[in-house]
Amino acid sequence: MDTHRRLHTPALLLLLLLAVDAATVAEAKLVPNYYSKTCPRAERIVTDVVSQKQLSHPTTAAGVLRVFFHDCFVSGCDASVLVAPTAFARSERDAAQSRSLPGDAFEAVTRAKTALELECPGAVSCADVLAIAARDLVVMTGGPSYPLRLGRKDALASSPAAPDAELPLANSTVPRLIAMFAAKGFMAQELVALSGAHTLGFAHCNEFADRIFRRAKGGGGGGGAAPPHDPTMNPSYARALQDACRDYQRDPTIAVFNDVMTPGKFDNMYFVNLQRGLGLLSTDQALWTDPRTRPFVQRYAANQTAFFADFARAIVKLGVQGIKTGRDGEVRRRCDMFNGNPAPLGP
Repeated sequence: MDTHRRLHTPALLLLLLLAVDAATVAEAKLVPNYYSKTCPRAERIVTDVVSQKQLSHPTTAAGVLRVFFHDCFVSGCDASVLVAPTAFARSERDAAQSRSLPGDAFEAVTRAKTALELECPGAVSCADVLAIAARDLVVMTGGPSYPLRLGRKDALASSPAAPDAELPLANSTVPRLIAMFAAKGFMAQELVALSGAHTLGFAHCNEFADRIFRRAKGGGGGGGAAPPHDPTMNPSYARALQDACRDYQRDPTIAVFNDVMTPGKFDNMYFVNLQRGLGLLSTDQALWTDPRTRPFVQRYAANQTAFFADFARAIVKLGVQGIKTGRDGEVRRRCDMFNGNPAPLGP
């Protein structure tokens, strides 16, 4: 075991150092007042639009936050996830990992971008619109505010293969999660802090069905008994999920809240829930059962202020991943399509 650690720890540390250095260089290219001359009211416009959307559709905040994570974790914060596929070219939204991204999030960004184009055409990038919207909606739902630097450009390409290669799965193990986040420059503590965003939103039943509908040995529960479930789950919670998701194969749109206690509030209840066996996805509950991440879950469950501080630092760091500047990007006129006509990516 010690030999295994000696062989692999240096490689992970090297990946971490390289990713941190790249992020530092990228962050230096962004400034808080980037639009002070070209679009002085940019942030106010985005705030007003997404706030109205959240009031009319309360799941918007969770959706935008999820899309922001998908965008930044896959090829950088460059609005590549916003590009819609066409008859001629596929995009990130064709990937299996992207198909459940909520329409409310894309609509919120589209509305904000439309308002910006009316006031200052061609000035504000879609990548910055998404970053501003995510920050404002975290605050609006009770979470921490954090400084935001602007100046991201929009990607010139969107790969349909990238999300499935770069994003963790709902059943990824903690070692796999740690390795994937380390490759992006994040430590285990930052992984746990960012996972706290699951205090908002929902997941479709097919994302956790293997946890609540496990076949009993010898074939079936027998005698009308409920199917066995993941033993790390609270039994009452598992039974409630079995009932809620009983028709999920016939209706794949059935979903349940990630946080059963305070689903619309950005708080630390997600971590409290993990201690009680109320984690929805296996990646959630594994943060409590794995000794490498358990101490951070305990800390955040006991101290919301600590969670907010660490989440703010981690999402600021996430927001400078792989940014595009200068000729590496563009400012799209519409967030769902490139200004030009790029060649199709992928098969």
